Amino acid sequence: MIEGAGFHGAVFDVDGVLVDSPHEHAWRVALDQLFETSWTSIRDATQYTSERFTPEVYRAHISGKPTISGARAALSYFGVPATDARTEEYARRKQWVMDELLRAGELTGYPDALRFVLAVRGAETPIAAASSSKNAARLLGQIRLDAFADREGLRYDFVRPGITLLDIFDADVSGRDFAHGGKPHPEIFLTAARELGVPAERCFAVEDAVSGVQAAKAADIAVIGLARAGEADALAAADADIIVSTLDEVDLPALSEGCVARKKEPPDSFS
Repeated sequence: MIEGAGFHGAVFDVDGVLVDSPHEHAWRVALDQLFETSWTSIRDATQYTSERFTPEVYRAHISGKPTISGARAALSYFGVPATDARTEEYARRKQWVMDELLRAGELTGYPDALRFVLAVRGAETPIAAASSSKNAARLLGQIRLDAFADREGLRYDFVRPGITLLDIFDADVSGRDFAHGGKPHPEIFLTAARELGVPAERCFAVEDAVSGVQAAKAADIAVIGLARAGEADALAAADADIIVSTLDEVDLPALSEGCVARKKEPPDSFS
């Protein structure tokens, strides 16, 4: 039985929320490579250019989707004839590029997100990762929290030497093959809440993609919409409960009361 006011679980997307990941770059590079090699004959029949593959396009059409769905959405957006074989080839090439980037080991976590997730975990709120990406655990495992906490002067008992962002999660449902195909269906969030042992309505989520916000809301989970790249209107239209451009703007004490809210602006001061 869950007792006490406030949220008793938190569910985080990974790509674009916690980790400045290479997914967007990998999707774009993979498409560039294909058009420079096996797809040269069809390039002029499409609307694709590397410059048109913007962060806005990625977040609106690809982010939050499983790999095959993301590949299909990207090809559709750029008017590329999306046969099953071509969609699968694009998905394979994107994963190859991702593997190369992950081997390079140059990923970084967003400082505001690391501060936020440490504070939530420090308040003894169970946390889950819920990304559509099968690479999520590898991304999280490359972010060292001990080094970050030392730089920031943060002290938490659970931050031990060598600990990574992956280590502090109580559950990780990322990259699973869900029956309904992932976000925007709520199954991934309902599964995360169940594995945390918390009713979905007693959780909050952090999402930066429209499909993620839609999935969380369909699971009856309060949503913090994170608009790092100017997608506030789209997240608001998807019914995110609050919109922030950085997680430093979230009112942490309000979470203990079961409310997602922005920090209050300080009153104007006059000299």
